[in-house]
Amino acid sequence: MGNAMTTDFLKECMADSLLKLMENSDFSKITVNEIAAGANVNRSTWFRNFDTKINALTFKLVRLWERWAEEHKLAEPRRYTPDNALDFFRFNYAYRRILTQICVSGQQTAIYDAFNQVLTPRFFEGTDETYANRFYAYGLYGLLEEWIHRDFQESPEEMTRLFMQNIANRS
Repeated sequence: MGNAMTTDFLKECMADSLLKLMENSDFSKITVNEIAAGANVNRSTWFRNFDTKINALTFKLVRLWERWAEEHKLAEPRRYTPDNALDFFRFNYAYRRILTQICVSGQQTAIYDAFNQVLTPRFFEGTDETYANRFYAYGLYGLLEEWIHRDFQESPEEMTRLFMQNIANRS
């Protein structure tokens, strides 16, 4: 198997192929053969890298966040803090078409899984910090999901204000 950059490139090609197929096909009817053909890879490449189509969507969202965080020089891109709420909403607004497409297909789990991967610390935390992180994760996700359903009517700044007013200030 190739190096990590090659593997990530192939994984992203497959995720992009899936997103393209989702534009005109029911998610449940999209086959691995169609995804692989769209990405110009073999079926075996798909199965070496993904267990499910949800995993491919999650991978794509995580990669988009990593690029966003790097381009915007975020101080703590892999950890939630109230200070990065605006960055979170700006990122999601920038990729609203993909998020809407994922939600319309009923695959919101991919969004939540990606969100947890990028904003939940990977190190041991104390009990208080663990529960606080989970509280904020679900709160932010709830706001994001409603924002998607409302077709991103509010600005990222307004969503940050709502978050700070309704979640961050209640802890």
